[in-house]
Amino acid sequence: MRLPFFLTGSVALAAASIASAAPESPTFYKDVLPVLQKNCQTCHRPGEAAPMSFLSYDSTRPWAKAIKTAVATKKMPPWFADPHVGKFGNDPTLSADTIATLVNWADAGAPAGNPADAPAPLTWVEGWRIGKPDAVIKIPQAIEIPASGTVDYQYVIVPTGFTEDKYVAMAEARPSAPGVVHHILAFVREPGSTFLKGAPTNTAFSEKGLRAAAEARIREQMKEHPELANRRGGQGGPDMAAGDFGDMIAGYAPGTLPNILKPGQVKLVPAGSDIVFQIHYTANGKPASDVSELGLVFANYKPVERVLTLAATTQDFVIPAGNPNYQVDSKLKLQDDATLLNMLPHMHFRGKSFEYRVTYPSGEKETLLDVPNYDFNWQLSYDLAKPKVLPKGSLIECTAHYDNSANNKWNPDPTKDVHYGEQTWEEMMFGFFDVAVPLNKTARDLMIPADKRTQRTSGF
Repeated sequence: MRLPFFLTGSVALAAASIASAAPESPTFYKDVLPVLQKNCQTCHRPGEAAPMSFLSYDSTRPWAKAIKTAVATKKMPPWFADPHVGKFGNDPTLSADTIATLVNWADAGAPAGNPADAPAPLTWVEGWRIGKPDAVIKIPQAIEIPASGTVDYQYVIVPTGFTEDKYVAMAEARPSAPGVVHHILAFVREPGSTFLKGAPTNTAFSEKGLRAAAEARIREQMKEHPELANRRGGQGGPDMAAGDFGDMIAGYAPGTLPNILKPGQVKLVPAGSDIVFQIHYTANGKPASDVSELGLVFANYKPVERVLTLAATTQDFVIPAGNPNYQVDSKLKLQDDATLLNMLPHMHFRGKSFEYRVTYPSGEKETLLDVPNYDFNWQLSYDLAKPKVLPKGSLIECTAHYDNSANNKWNPDPTKDVHYGEQTWEEMMFGFFDVAVPLNKTARDLMIPADKRTQRTSGF
């Protein structure tokens, strides 16, 4: 149907008005790059965990559709906490407007726009997220990882050489071969600690190897001195007695961020301490060589509180074959006052969900964190937006669920029962959490009742 001649001009004018009012498509330099700098480039840059770089238009443009899908489905940035439980200061969830910007940019063909609109590039220190470290502690010899087979946890004890106490504001553990490193844990072994007592320094060893060497030495001693047989007392390896394991200063795993403390809070490395690296390697089909290291940035402020890493954990479980929702519980009762800062749940392939709760001395109960859809590919910490005071006697309880059924696409073998073990095809149940305490307090003060702190706890 033809419009009357007196309406054609009006329709054309309206169409022009609508076109002029339509918002312009987002461009990379003006709209997208600021989002990437704030939310993505920490991982999406050369040498970091992500497989592609988002530093430039040329490196980002091929991934426009993938970015759209990842943010629209909220797969990225990774975050698994139930939004109805707790508030977290490091929640990276993108706003609806930010998601719309990235989606609309991809839908418009990912235009570049004007480079003059770009924000100044961020300055990154190559190899470190914490900036240039004040001290770098590195394992002295590369560890060779075979192309296949099981690699026992490797330990390397490296003396710090510190002649005075060091107060650490930031700490970061990094591998040189991330493709074969499942995790790194770096512990502080203070002078006088019995943790891995008698183990060699500056050379890699496994607990199994250390035990075997200790057993061999004991057998030789018994040949020469049979009377020692009745004095052995079951000690065949390193003593990892409660309270002597050492404070964890930093960790590395996919998704784990550096340990960056708030002003006034520090990790303490006493003079004469060693750093104990625990490194879990997983063969990936190609031989590799790794030199892991720990970077430390010392506090430029007066330390007020010490941060300690604790865990509600258990090894006492068997996940039945085929069970889609097996429950495992752990708990830890605090023996002194502390302030809860963050939580980091840890499981392996069959991990399904994880929850932290606290029961206060008054009897009041509170859910601290609920992760309904755990993903072992991302070992995330959840930092409380407002730290929570935990009075002496507070009970931290954790509940984990595991899917050992064929419906779990990551399950190595749903026909087998699963026990606690170090390897990823076995399982773990760790409810790690950080607390702040006065500078003179230790993990032993929080974990062991005062009337038992002078008593020895048996080792292996």
